[in-house]
Amino acid sequence: MTRGQSGQAPELWRPFEQVALAYETWYETRRGQRAEQAERVLLEWLVGPSPGAETLLEVGCGTGHFAAGLERRHHRVVGLDRSPAMLAELHRRHPKLPGVLGDGHTLPFRDGAVDVTLFVTTLEFLERPAVALREAVRVSRRGLVVLALNRWSLGGLSRRWGPGRRGAILSHAHDMTIRSLRELVRTAAGRRLTGLRWASTLFPDGLWAWRSRVPLGDIIGIGAQLAAPDPHTTA
Repeated sequence: MTRGQSGQAPELWRPFEQVALAYETWYETRRGQRAEQAERVLLEWLVGPSPGAETLLEVGCGTGHFAAGLERRHHRVVGLDRSPAMLAELHRRHPKLPGVLGDGHTLPFRDGAVDVTLFVTTLEFLERPAVALREAVRVSRRGLVVLALNRWSLGGLSRRWGPGRRGAILSHAHDMTIRSLRELVRTAAGRRLTGLRWASTLFPDGLWAWRSRVPLGDIIGIGAQLAAPDPHTTA
C-alpha cells in the first residue's frame, strides 16, 4: 500500500498482493463478521461529527469493503491503495466506486480535495505514518478518521507473542496505542485541529461490538475535526 514515487521498501504492502483474491472471504467468517460490524459502527460514529461531509477518501481501501459501505450511505467515496491486485478486486466487486493506485505518503490530490480522509486499519502498515497523516490533513477540508490495531489488546499480544505472529497480514502490522495515535493525529493536524474524540471496540466475546473509552479493544479509533485550511498559512 505504500511504495510509489517515494521509493519506500515494499515489504509492508506486498503481502496484500498475495491475498487479494481471498481477502473478502475473511469477512464471511464468524470472527470477520464481528470485526466488520464493530468497525463499521465505530467508523460511522467518528465520521458523524464532520457536518456537511460529502466526499470521503479512504487511504488503503483494499478491495473497497468499507468504502463501498460508506458510499451506500450517500457519501461520495474515492479509494486509494498501493496494491494493484487489491484495486483490481475493488473494480471487479464495485465497478462504480472510484479507485486510485497511489502512495499514502504522497497523495495525488490537491489541497482540500475532500471533506474527510479515512484510514481503516491502514496506518499501521505504512512505513511513515506521520507523513501519511500530514498528507491526509493537507487534502481534507473537514476531518480525519483513523481506525488502528491496538497494541494493548488481546489481539495485539497475540500478534507479538502468540499465534498472530504467524498471520500472513497482521504479523506485519506496527500496532498502535491510543496515546501514540492521538499524538500523531494532533501533530499532523496542528493549528487546524478543533476537536478530537476517540473510542475502542472489538472486545472479547460478549462485548465485541461495545464502543468504550476503555482503550483495550482490538480496534482503537480517533476522529479529528479540522478547521478550514487557511490559504495564507500552513498547519
